[in-house]
Amino acid sequence: MQHQPHEPTPRDGSRAGSSAGPPAGPLDAPRTGPSAGPSTGSPAAPPPGTARVLVVDDDPTVAEVVAGYLDRAGYLVDRADDGPAALTRAAAHRPDLVVLDLMLPGMDGLEVCRRLRGQGPVPAMPVIMLTARGDEDDRILGLEVGADDYVTKPFSPRELVLRVESVLRRTRPATVERPLGAAGLTVDPAARRATKNGSELALTLREFDLLAFLLLHPGRAFAREELMQRVWGWDFGDLSTVTVHVRRLRGKVEDDPARPRLIQTVWGVGYRFDPAGGPVGPEAD
Repeated sequence: MQHQPHEPTPRDGSRAGSSAGPPAGPLDAPRTGPSAGPSTGSPAAPPPGTARVLVVDDDPTVAEVVAGYLDRAGYLVDRADDGPAALTRAAAHRPDLVVLDLMLPGMDGLEVCRRLRGQGPVPAMPVIMLTARGDEDDRILGLEVGADDYVTKPFSPRELVLRVESVLRRTRPATVERPLGAAGLTVDPAARRATKNGSELALTLREFDLLAFLLLHPGRAFAREELMQRVWGWDFGDLSTVTVHVRRLRGKVEDDPARPRLIQTVWGVGYRFDPAGGPVGPEAD
């Protein structure tokens, strides 16, 4: 697959639920360095405080451009061109984030994401999925298996860098360290740890942030657009991202996810966290 990345679209006037629009101009040639090189060999130890990003894409042009932009942004970049190589490199040198193409030869990105989620400590390493534009079902599947974000091809590498920065920002120590709790759920923002009735929950980065936000605002209904702005930090994007994350979070915190009591759908508005566990109703998007 050959995909030509483009420059970012202006964000003035953009809002949640709207598309990013057509690219604004041609791609600037990235400055590549050692970190953007081939996937063979062992990566060097990163300087203290440098985030390591693993880029997994079988298209060498896309991989080189993405690696070049991330390198210029100050990240240590490692590369792999298929699923088995990605798993091997992630096990040998745990990345702080993975940029993962969905359409990989042999083992596809969905399976790679599942296996990455099945290994390593909690919380799992963040994953940004690269998908083809228009493949909505595949994008939703990517979110269902635990991807924290996705970017559609053709994409702006500068936008991808901003998404990487946004996701990694969420993994840094919280400025608010007060633990939150309700209905048997506890969230410790400083430790990035969540429990249900004393048992630790295996939450992705965005699931953790969404649960913490809902616990911080019990009883208040939020539209999906507002959740995207305040939890994801985005002013635009596909609102199905919020829907999928709510569904996944219900599967981990509700006694019966098909009849949620804690994270309730507010018809015509969005979602509300009810610490008292209100009337039982069927699950709805």
